Amino acid sequence: MHSSRRQFLSTFATATAAFTFAPRLLAADEPKPRKLGLALCGLGSYSNGELAPALLETAHVKLVAAITGTRAKGEKLADSHGFAKTSVYGYDEWDKIAANKDIDIVYVVTPPGIHAQNVIAAFGAGKHVICEKPMAISAAECDVMIAAGKKAGKRLAIGYRLHFDPYHQELVRLAKTQEFGPFMKIKTANGYTLRRKSWRIEKKLAGGGALTDMGIYSVHACCMAADANPISVIAKELPKTQPELFTEVEQALEFRLEFANGAVADVWSGYDANRAELYAEGAKGWFKGERPTFSYRNLNISTSAKGKLDFGIFRQQQRHMDGVAAAFRDNQPLSCNGELGRRDMVIIDGVYESIKTGKKVELKYA
Repeated sequence: MHSSRRQFLSTFATATAAFTFAPRLLAADEPKPRKLGLALCGLGSYSNGELAPALLETAHVKLVAAITGTRAKGEKLADSHGFAKTSVYGYDEWDKIAANKDIDIVYVVTPPGIHAQNVIAAFGAGKHVICEKPMAISAAECDVMIAAGKKAGKRLAIGYRLHFDPYHQELVRLAKTQEFGPFMKIKTANGYTLRRKSWRIEKKLAGGGALTDMGIYSVHACCMAADANPISVIAKELPKTQPELFTEVEQALEFRLEFANGAVADVWSGYDANRAELYAEGAKGWFKGERPTFSYRNLNISTSAKGKLDFGIFRQQQRHMDGVAAAFRDNQPLSCNGELGRRDMVIIDGVYESIKTGKKVELKYA
């Protein structure tokens, strides 16, 4: 009898385990969603140093093509990522890009002054688009880009990697939950020392100076902290310490953003000092970022409630591209869309208008 009981229990346990593990086995047999294919358009330092390595780690997207003016750069990526060298294209080969069905997304990483033409061409080729920040060099250009995407039936995302960074996600969470109360006093600075000629100081290519390159991070962070869009801006350009270099664009500037609830944000952006700071204060606590605050890794972020935050080691670019690709593939909402990129350009346009007129500018988003 004892032997029969042991045999029954053994058989029951085996059957139970089989039922327990069956869903896992079935799930393992299900095909994984297809990785979308991505083409990098522009193979500068950010593409080669950050995006390409991240694309070796992504789960929802893979590098399948390159669009470049230097074929050797594209062929080097083809070797490291395992795609055919016939999928290396010039900037004038959009008909061939359209014919390549392996390409689902074009990631535009060229200077801002040519973002619009690259994005519109990619939409014309029938591809979804990720466009690096700033989205364009004016809100008017953003309107044309958004319209092109709608006409093509394709989606547009902006390269706001910090939307997928847990440190900045904590800022967004605090702003929305108002755990510290609304952040009413915000102060931020972002910039570095630039001492050599670069496309970044050519107005035609950059659209502006330090503001469009580094200040846009501060603009975005202020809107995250306020959980709102600013209603006005007043700005001034700061004296140039290298006037012989900065002949077309500003070297540094300051501005204040005002929000409808009375919150204010004071912002510095420049090419004459190495700074990366963010401070947002509410009645019951604060969020603080010290250098580096907006960098790719090793962020120095703390809050009054938790002290210094530590979310481990990860690539922002991998999280960003995976998040965007999954949203494109599964037709899900996406926070870093073209409308948000346009919002930031409305603010940037307002900053430059205020510098030009010396007056406060009311910001209109419609």
